[in-house]
Amino acid sequence: MATTAFDEMCPNGHIREPYQTYDTWLQRQPADILGHRHRQADMLFRRIGITFAVYGDTSGKERLIPFDIIPRILSKDEWRTVSNGVCQRVKALNAFIADVYHGQEIIRAGKVPERLVMQNEQFRQEMKGFTPPKGIYVHIAGVDIVRTGENSFSVLEDNLRTPSGVSYMLENREIMMRLFPDLFDLHAVAPVNHYPNQLVQNLRFAAPAHVENPTVVVLTPGQYNSAYFEHAFLADEMGVDLVQGHDLFVEEDTVYMRTVEGPKRVDVIYRRIDDDFLDPRVFRKDSLLGVPGLFQAYRKGRVTLANAVGTGIADDKAIYDYVPEMIRFYLGEEPILANVPTYHLNREDDRKYVLDHLEELVVKEVHGSGGYGMLVGPKATREEISAYRQRILKDPGMFIAQPTLALSTCPTFVEQGIAPRHVDLRPFVLYGEDITVVPGGLTRVAMREGSLVVNSSQGGGTKDTWVLER
Repeated sequence: MATTAFDEMCPNGHIREPYQTYDTWLQRQPADILGHRHRQADMLFRRIGITFAVYGDTSGKERLIPFDIIPRILSKDEWRTVSNGVCQRVKALNAFIADVYHGQEIIRAGKVPERLVMQNEQFRQEMKGFTPPKGIYVHIAGVDIVRTGENSFSVLEDNLRTPSGVSYMLENREIMMRLFPDLFDLHAVAPVNHYPNQLVQNLRFAAPAHVENPTVVVLTPGQYNSAYFEHAFLADEMGVDLVQGHDLFVEEDTVYMRTVEGPKRVDVIYRRIDDDFLDPRVFRKDSLLGVPGLFQAYRKGRVTLANAVGTGIADDKAIYDYVPEMIRFYLGEEPILANVPTYHLNREDDRKYVLDHLEELVVKEVHGSGGYGMLVGPKATREEISAYRQRILKDPGMFIAQPTLALSTCPTFVEQGIAPRHVDLRPFVLYGEDITVVPGGLTRVAMREGSLVVNSSQGGGTKDTWVLER
């Protein structure tokens, strides 16, 4: 892995081709223009109400995600590598999920350890032997990509349960087009605004058999969920109803929505609720968010859930290390995108190495997300490292570790002016009749100098991602 950060705009003092037109434009701008546009962007985001909640924040206040007005620009060839790589990966992951709930060929072939599947809390026994409509388990995926060199893109993790962030991708583009229409005249930027139409088409494609005009809804836990803005935004953009559990009921293994005109059958549910809370008759008995009888209707083939129940088995961080082997096993292809080297702390040799090098590594909870519960060794204090060591020793199998990557940097507008900040990329993959990916995805940026944590919950921001069509 690289030890120094790759500057995506200006490595070695030379402007890279994708940024040359932008750099020429930037040099001609008045000194205060970026500051003025930055304030305008903040005002627009506040007016639109693009906020998120932070779990554990006792103030109860929602926050704006910091938005950077300098775009991240990728060439057509760079995007082709990323796009082909994430589509290949999602196809293999979908095949893996189908396999582990049916024949488990990959386990019997010795390619994935049985204990990592059968003893994993994300493995849902209730899904064994069940095939969802069209055989699609992963309807929507967000694959986190990091860049460490000119032609070095690697996958950091897969998000297959309820991947979030696409609303920020769409709104970032809308804001940039309002603020910088002249830049879009200068650049042939691939559009992203077709995503909601593509999503609803894919969801309708995955409807149960013999349903001619399927009704699609978005199921949200409600306004106190950290991603509620996105749930409401996507429902509105797709032209479908946003519902909560109490808006739905099941009768004779069929799901209905309560409306002012009476019950209306629901065929496809884009659910933004975790498995545990979907149906109190099958999963958590104390859940007030789900719909009693929903899973039975699902098993009977009367409704489609997107993503499928049990997809978490494939985005578990302990399983991540085996995805390249899945690609070879199911597709007969070599992986286009590499994995980041990963240490499994339930292995004695790996655990010994990690405990001896905590100050150099990033350690994550196997089932964690959102940047919570992780240790960034080079940025941690001696006390934080000591406390994390005790957590590892208590239950080593709950952790993996990875090298501290030199994530690439992009120019970012901060208080001091324009400065490099570390970034990652989350392309959004849609699985329907075909596997497609919207060009660009969500670039997340660590707004604090030297920080490698890009998650919004940890102070990270976002920026518009441009894929040049020529």
